[in-house]
Amino acid sequence: MIHVSLERPWLRATLSQPMRLLSHAPHNAGYCTTDEVLWREVRNADLTPDFPVEDWFAAEMRRAPQAVGMITSRDVGSYNEARATVEGITAQCVITLGLSNAEAVGKRLPWHPADFGTINILVATDAALTETAQLEALTIAVQARTAGLMSAGLMLETGLATGTGTDCIALACHPGQTRYAGLHTAVGEAIGACVREGIETAAQAWIAWRDAKRAGRI
Repeated sequence: MIHVSLERPWLRATLSQPMRLLSHAPHNAGYCTTDEVLWREVRNADLTPDFPVEDWFAAEMRRAPQAVGMITSRDVGSYNEARATVEGITAQCVITLGLSNAEAVGKRLPWHPADFGTINILVATDAALTETAQLEALTIAVQARTAGLMSAGLMLETGLATGTGTDCIALACHPGQTRYAGLHTAVGEAIGACVREGIETAAQAWIAWRDAKRAGRI
């Protein structure tokens, strides 16, 4: 369903066919139809408070104007994939995860311009959903992101980390007549299972990377 290729500083996820995507991505947000999602790796030092990020990224995305585009300061080569199938419905996700600007929902930490982490998720399902069901499915992906990250146990001054200040999630599906995609449904279970697994694995990998960096091993 998703083919991933690394073309530094880009990570490219190509769907097997054009699908309807719903996201709050920096490029092509909302509902759109595409077969491509791109991650652009940046350095924290590049994203100064006065840097015109939106204009710069719009220019970068001219290479693939119909694609959904996301930005991360995480090494795009550290991406993680997961898949789950429930009652014949499959979901697959691609995740990049950095937690340098992690937050506990409901209470912000002071923001620092050097702190850009971001959890970027593309999740696709072969289920055929109405727009409303797709919106519900996106909330399941968000729940799974939060549950997976909380299980990693990253404690902040404000509580257990539940996300970052710049997370982005894109959900792809086929247009159709399936009206529900919540926790009682096969599609909801498949999306939740693959995203939660992917986040748990990626979060543990980031924590191990952080600890090694602090210890001077990398």
